[in-house]
Amino acid sequence: MAVETTIPTTTSTSLGPAANEKDAEKLRFIDEMTAYADAVQEKVLAEILSRNAETEYLQRYKLGGATDRATFKAKIPMVTYEDLQPEIQRIANGDRSPILSAHPISEFLTSSGTSAGERKLMPTIKEELDRRQLLYSLLTPVMNLYVPGLDKGKALYFYFVKSETRTPGGLLARPVLTSYYKSEHFKSRPYDPYNVITSPTPAILCADSFQSMYVQMLCGLLHRLQVLRVGAVFASGLLRAIRFLQLHWEELARDIAAGSLSPKITDLSVRDSVADILKPDPELAEFVRAECSTGEWAGIITRIWPSTKYLDVIVTGAMAQYIPTLEHYSGGLPMACTMYASSECYFGLNLRPMCKPSDVSYTIMPNMAYFEFLPLELAATRKGDGDVQLVDLARVEVGKEYELVITTYSGLCRYRVGDILRVTGFHNAAPQFRFVRRKNVLLSIESDKTDEAELQKAVESASELLKPYNATVVEYTSHAFTKTIPGHYIIYWELLVKDCSQGRTPGGEVMERCCLAMEEALNSVYRQSRVADGSIGPLEIRVVRGGTFEELMDYAISRGASINQYKVPRCVNFPPILELLDSRVVSAHFSPALPNRSPQRSG
Repeated sequence: MAVETTIPTTTSTSLGPAANEKDAEKLRFIDEMTAYADAVQEKVLAEILSRNAETEYLQRYKLGGATDRATFKAKIPMVTYEDLQPEIQRIANGDRSPILSAHPISEFLTSSGTSAGERKLMPTIKEELDRRQLLYSLLTPVMNLYVPGLDKGKALYFYFVKSETRTPGGLLARPVLTSYYKSEHFKSRPYDPYNVITSPTPAILCADSFQSMYVQMLCGLLHRLQVLRVGAVFASGLLRAIRFLQLHWEELARDIAAGSLSPKITDLSVRDSVADILKPDPELAEFVRAECSTGEWAGIITRIWPSTKYLDVIVTGAMAQYIPTLEHYSGGLPMACTMYASSECYFGLNLRPMCKPSDVSYTIMPNMAYFEFLPLELAATRKGDGDVQLVDLARVEVGKEYELVITTYSGLCRYRVGDILRVTGFHNAAPQFRFVRRKNVLLSIESDKTDEAELQKAVESASELLKPYNATVVEYTSHAFTKTIPGHYIIYWELLVKDCSQGRTPGGEVMERCCLAMEEALNSVYRQSRVADGSIGPLEIRVVRGGTFEELMDYAISRGASINQYKVPRCVNFPPILELLDSRVVSAHFSPALPNRSPQRSG
């Protein structure tokens, strides 16, 4: 997007001296977009409204072809996913008329579950891939400002695709990263010495998570002395890779010693992708055995990949719970959070990627979409529109918290993303935001997001199994347990058994069935993570003795909570409360099987 600018054409930029002219061009683009953030936003909105003027959605609100902010704000309401579901369902069912977007919907990007337990389907158009690719292209020039020499080695990144489906109308529905990895942008990417990864593309694209992880780890070991950075998209993904090494190092060492690939790898394209690099290397095999056989895993990343300069992982939001474990395995390496994105839209990047995780702020790139912000104190209402004036990107205030609202080229208009952000400063005229949390999310291990209503529904569904024993769940709370890999949900139950004189109390087998019933009532993202990816472990119910939740209330009141306003927290993370709960546990039970991939409906 061309904007008048006087920024000089040298390798010096406001962000710092670029590593090369190509980087300088990208850094100047960042400067240009952020220096004229408000003008760029005005232009983006006019483009979106102009191209989509004839869509059913904009016609409904009688915009009359207007492309200015004032008319847009006056006539277009703020919406949630539930508001758009009828339109999205029509597109999914095969209606090709211009409902939300004048450009054809190319596929749906799946997002975390709705309150009905199914994935959100985010419509997207082909050109969005170009916009995503543009944001990716800005990451390395920024990183090169802080870490020199990344063109002298390789990156060990663990990337995975997830399962995809087709809607009744034939459109693909898949996660945004799966869409990107399967695109020509990724598969046919030109050689870039700053972005050489050890994982062969066929291994990344292999839908079998075991085969994919095995070969990516094997290639990481084969190239261990060239690896300069280690990462995955989310912190949880990198920890899964370390756990995989703990479980399979003997087999990996055997393959390295023999120079032949395990027969467990049956995907021919994956086998072919390592044929040229897997040669007998007894010395490397012995090294792997020596490092992994001791059972000492502290600092394992730097012991095996000694040239690693940093970890490239998202450790903001729910992923922050993994920081201590990553520090343990990496010996305290810096963690770089480079970008901020979602299924709905890619938003921006971290211009100080080597800062501490607690200081991560993202600069929203104003060319990606049209951004508005709902002040947090007004975001509690379901709509929040009425007389509420949303704040424009360039007019947010430092220190304030907002819910993000977007209008995209794909046809989402004034859509509430559900992310709560705090303004930490500005780069030129563009604000920088710290990700605070997802609105209403209680539990999250990886890409799963479980809210209070969904947890309540799952508890109610499982507690039906207690009725034959005249037992009920008096109170409950939850915790996302991440000290083991993979992490899992813990649900604390206090039970009331009305008549146990005949010895019909719910035993271990019943409680295990309760665990499974809860899992089957949770959303499809959770169930896929359990079944296909193995990135979440079996759900656990810990039964606490009678009176525990009264003790919990007494503790909260002793710390200043009002007895009149006290509510049992549906999720707990505060260590003293967890200690109190765990000290009252009388039995613990795990889900005995994998949940069905399709949700169980009660009633």
